[in-house]
Amino acid sequence: MPESHSSELYHVLSPEGPLGVTPLPAAPRPDTLTGKKIAFVWDYAFRGDEMFPVIEDGLRETFGAVDFVGPDAFGTIFGGDEEAVLDALPEKLKDLGVDAVVCGVGC
Repeated sequence: MPESHSSELYHVLSPEGPLGVTPLPAAPRPDTLTGKKIAFVWDYAFRGDEMFPVIEDGLRETFGAVDFVGPDAFGTIFGGDEEAVLDALPEKLKDLGVDAVVCGVGC
């Protein structure tokens, strides 16, 4: 049987560290994607050109009538003009009548 060390005191430090930003609550989710418009937002870093068509096909198969807005409508969310693209994103999504976003980021 292992020896008990209950009288020893250990100090530990969480590897998580403090939060850098205040978390926000998630936006409400639609009950269904049928009849909705979904935007693909991408950083152009990894295989979105391959993955988005697969996701699109799966969503159409599951929900039927679904419209899509491709990542070219927004620009890259990484490098170059990323700050301007991200700043403009909420208004652009609203203007395009987007109901949901699939955001593709690669490492």
